[in-house]
Amino acid sequence: MAFSLNSYPVIYRAKYSGIWKEEYLEKPHKTHAEEMALPEAEQERLAAERNYFNDMPLISYSTQYGLSVFEGLKALPQKNGGIAIFRPDKNAARFNKSMQGLCMPPFPTDMFIKACLELTRRNAALGFTPNYKPEWEKDSFSTADAVYIRPFTYSEGGIGVKLSSEPWVIIACTTVGPYFDTKLKGAVVSERIRATPKGTGWIKAASNYVISALAKHEAAEAGFMECVFLDAVERKYVEEGSSCNIFFYLKSGELVTPELGDTILPGITRESIIELARGKGVNVQERSISIDEAMSESRECFVSGTAAGATPVESLTYSGKTVEFNGGKCGDFTAEIRNVLKNIQYGKTEGPKGWMAKV
Repeated sequence: MAFSLNSYPVIYRAKYSGIWKEEYLEKPHKTHAEEMALPEAEQERLAAERNYFNDMPLISYSTQYGLSVFEGLKALPQKNGGIAIFRPDKNAARFNKSMQGLCMPPFPTDMFIKACLELTRRNAALGFTPNYKPEWEKDSFSTADAVYIRPFTYSEGGIGVKLSSEPWVIIACTTVGPYFDTKLKGAVVSERIRATPKGTGWIKAASNYVISALAKHEAAEAGFMECVFLDAVERKYVEEGSSCNIFFYLKSGELVTPELGDTILPGITRESIIELARGKGVNVQERSISIDEAMSESRECFVSGTAAGATPVESLTYSGKTVEFNGGKCGDFTAEIRNVLKNIQYGKTEGPKGWMAKV
């Protein structure tokens, strides 16, 4: 699994009480080298201790009702040294918009970007960042390490179904590796409904991921790597995966991804792939695509996200029927897009201006 509870020592926290007040908290730790020399169980114990705050309210709108939004972004070791964050301005804007969507006072985008950069820098100064390894290039960075940056909101103490007017914003860093279980293959269409019109599907809200977790667990129990959701109204149009957007490369040469609306999360990686593909002259369409069209007309399929990157989907199963894409192997188009994206993220090649924010 990609994510780890091995939190880095420095954590950022801001509290809204009319204005945002910031602080950096350094949790107890040894040097990175000393921690790595300890038995694995002791490493995990020390890291787990850093996941707790003793001065946060136990009963809150977040803990009781899931009233929280979060983000996920990566800081990646660069080929020429140092570390850089991938498109933090986009995450900052989405975090701000998500908070507005849940009627919270929004966190300023400039504070978000500055906090992510400074938090990564402080942890790096303590040795808590991975170093670039040339061998990552051999498998297109599919086994490469990165720093996972997790900003999230936490409400003030409260009980009763209400909104948060004085939230905290907390940002923590942890380790991250390959996202999907390599022992599982393909995707299955879930019977569950992830999001409904006029709901919170477009918001990166914590509560949205309960259905995703259940559906992905059910898919894994059936032997599938991923699940795919259909729309809530007609139950025929593809929307997204458990925690990622989805693309279909059609036999016509057209690249299709479901158009954004109030039921689909506007992914940063999704947007980046669209820009990269169009830059290569590919006909990219953001439109509705039925499950029937996806299964009959697709040459390749892949999912995208901060953790997923661009991960090929070997097959898609729906109502007992399975369609295999590209002979069950990663297609040339998917491989090319994945490689271009990863090479930019890890500094092997130059990307569009402003995509990589150096720490």
